[in-house]
Amino acid sequence: QVQLVESGGGLVQAGGSLRLSCAASGRTFSPAMGWFRQAPGKERDFVAAISWSGGNTYYADSVKGRFTISRDNAKNAVYLQMNSLKPEDTAVYYCAAGYSRAGTRPREYDYWGQGTQVTVSS
Repeated sequence: QVQLVESGGGLVQAGGSLRLSCAASGRTFSPAMGWFRQAPGKERDFVAAISWSGGNTYYADSVKGRFTISRDNAKNAVYLQMNSLKPEDTAVYYCAAGYSRAGTRPREYDYWGQGTQVTVSS
């Protein structure tokens, strides 16, 4: 079992920045981590993913160039640095852990955090 807890969400104005953190605990740290987001009435969408080594990352087109995913395996943590935030980024952001390669689909992940709210105003 792996438990994930997100933090760092909040309310910011367009153009601002936030850094989300995901702390993992439990038996082991998953080889692959990802971030997804979900707005009311919408599907849970892929945001970013990272491999165990951190050398393989992938981003949704909507966030590429603005968001950066990283991880610190010594701390069992994964981060999402979000810059140049837009109102369209408003959503609940979820951290996910999986045992396969970093993927872009929710079904590729085995564990999920409870989410942290990010609200961007303009």
